Amino acid sequence: MKTTILIADDDVNIRRVTQLYLEKEGFQTKIACDGKEALDILEQEKIDCAVIDLMMPNVDGWELCEKIKSNFEIPVLMLTARAETNDTIKGFKLGTDDYVTKPFHPVELVMRVKSLLKRYGVASAGRITFNDISLDSSSYKVQIKDEDFLLPIKQFELLYMLASQTGKIFTRDQLIERIWGLDYEGDERTVDTHIKKLRKQFKNYEDILQITTVRGLGYKLEVLS
Repeated sequence: MKTTILIADDDVNIRRVTQLYLEKEGFQTKIACDGKEALDILEQEKIDCAVIDLMMPNVDGWELCEKIKSNFEIPVLMLTARAETNDTIKGFKLGTDDYVTKPFHPVELVMRVKSLLKRYGVASAGRITFNDISLDSSSYKVQIKDEDFLLPIKQFELLYMLASQTGKIFTRDQLIERIWGLDYEGDERTVDTHIKKLRKQFKNYEDILQITTVRGLGYKLEVLS
């Protein structure tokens, strides 16, 4: 499960260059030509960070940023040809996490994306770290302090999903849809079974890592260290 970056810009050259450099660093990308298409992708895909242009048709960067921050707990990097102080202030008030002014160097943009992901708990493409805890999606390995755990794929993906936004409540339906897929014909007790196995696996680390049941809603991961 790679870290996924949404790129929303109506300039095809900006999209291509940004996509090329991000994918070169191991990220997965999703492309939108305008704000409306970006919102559609956000509703359908798991996105870890959004790189959005300010001036776009249909839904502009201001509105898109506001909607993202109201509905999704992910960082937003704004691309803009306008560097006026008032625009910057407006963007930060709407929740923008960072700005890059056009023209920009793609390497700088990649570094800023990595910095935002680290701030939100996603340290690099395919890896999440919290103090003494590390999850690596390339190897399906979890490391806590000096102990390594190699988990079955579905157990790892479930833990990785919860860890992608610690403290966020995921419903069983959301977890099934994102991990087992829309065509899954089993029931939601599958999630409960995997949660029990994860809790058993990490029972010696309950003081720093807890999967909490939120009655009537679902599960959330709490990192206590």
